[in-house]
Amino acid sequence: MKLRFLGKVTEAGNSPTLYDTDQDMYLIQGWTVEDPEALSQLALPDGETAVVVPKALMKHLPKEEHGATDA
Repeated sequence: MKLRFLGKVTEAGNSPTLYDTDQDMYLIQGWTVEDPEALSQLALPDGETAVVVPKALMKHLPKEEHGATDA
């Protein structure tokens, strides 16, 4: 999988990061979800995990690639 850096948001010395891939997906680097209440609301199958990232990171999503349009 080839990654293309799109952007990051630095918070408290950490840097959640957003990448585009050559497989029609985005790769998101973020904080591991460890909150039992949040995890109990997810149905994560084997091989999947959940991460959280700041909403500000989403400003790096290319609008033309994910269907967003300007209103």
